[in-house]
Amino acid sequence: MSTATVIGGGPAGLFAAQTLASAGVSVTVHERKPSPGRKFLLAGHGGLNITHSEALAAFVARYGASAQRIAPMLERFGPEDLRAWCADLGEPTFVGSSGRVFPEAFRATPLFRAWLAHLEELGVRIERRSTWSGWDPDGRPLITDSAGETRAAASDVTLFALGGASWPHLGADGAWVEPFRERGVEVTALRAANVGMRVDWSEVFAERFAGTPLKNVSLTVRGSDAPPQRGDAMLTRAGIEGGPVYAIGADIRAALEAAAMGGADCNLLVDLRPDIDVAQLAQRLGRRRPKDSTSTWLRRALGLDAAAIGLLREARGVALAADPAQMAELIKAVPVAITDTMPIDRAISTAGGIAWSEVDEHLMLRRMPGTFVAGEMLDWEAPTGGYLLQASFSMGATAADGALAWLGRQA
Repeated sequence: MSTATVIGGGPAGLFAAQTLASAGVSVTVHERKPSPGRKFLLAGHGGLNITHSEALAAFVARYGASAQRIAPMLERFGPEDLRAWCADLGEPTFVGSSGRVFPEAFRATPLFRAWLAHLEELGVRIERRSTWSGWDPDGRPLITDSAGETRAAASDVTLFALGGASWPHLGADGAWVEPFRERGVEVTALRAANVGMRVDWSEVFAERFAGTPLKNVSLTVRGSDAPPQRGDAMLTRAGIEGGPVYAIGADIRAALEAAAMGGADCNLLVDLRPDIDVAQLAQRLGRRRPKDSTSTWLRRALGLDAAAIGLLREARGVALAADPAQMAELIKAVPVAITDTMPIDRAISTAGGIAWSEVDEHLMLRRMPGTFVAGEMLDWEAPTGGYLLQASFSMGATAADGALAWLGRQA
């Protein structure tokens, strides 16, 4: 019987293990934490958004520069396949109002328990507190067990799924980067993705509005050609976060990098009323009552709440323009100066990782035949909304298929 070593007990690693074991391979998974799937479980604590229901073409586009590489993997194991897999484990899914897909139990725990039981039925061994620490002179992965003893894992194929560097306390800390670089593998620096952005708010604004949402706004980055992103953005004491912020994270990072090289400052432009054009805004604002204060004027004319009005004042000072046309222009593009991203250990996911040029279409490392990688170890990113988990499952399936093909060639 062929054997496989899977290093990393997250969704990509476990799904690869399932795919290999279903094909008759003897699989051992090494997970350095006391239990596998910790990030998966925490991500689903308030509701497991496992994939998305949008059309495949739009789905693929969510992966930006990596879309062409990930597209075949989504064809191999796409959103409908993932939903069917959940149903087979006794956890059927439903589509929420935003198009996001959730298990009917909503939380991750019932699905994950059923998954672990299925893996056990397939004969997959999961060795907990089992840490990878490099390779021996023959290229075999070195594993240190819970007793502190290190040995080489002898198997026919090896598959790495060690994640990125977000939420390091759950297991993914990016410690694999340097050992892979030492083997000659090109690894792009890991950077925070799907993370909040730092803003130097005034003390008054931060004190009053931290924890307050900007409802139904549209965000763009000044100078970027990327389409606007809509949704609710959350004001925090140190900055701004939320779905639309995460969705343009790559553009924000690019603007920050350009600013560091002497370019223009990075400005996030907030459209407080994306469904109304400038002319309509100016027309409504032109009906101001003589005795209305600025706040009353903006609230009555446009329904702006205190947080939105506070953001306008933060951008232009306490004294806002009384001219309807000028005010309309500001409301459509409130500038917010971004100074940095939040730290990587506060990110939902990471960008960067092993360059696509280092792997073939089966996700086998060109420099290390018989060794495969999957999940966030590769250089890709996607917004929240089910896209991160879907790609992790799809990559796990693709890498496992590659490992099976390699085993067949070796036989």
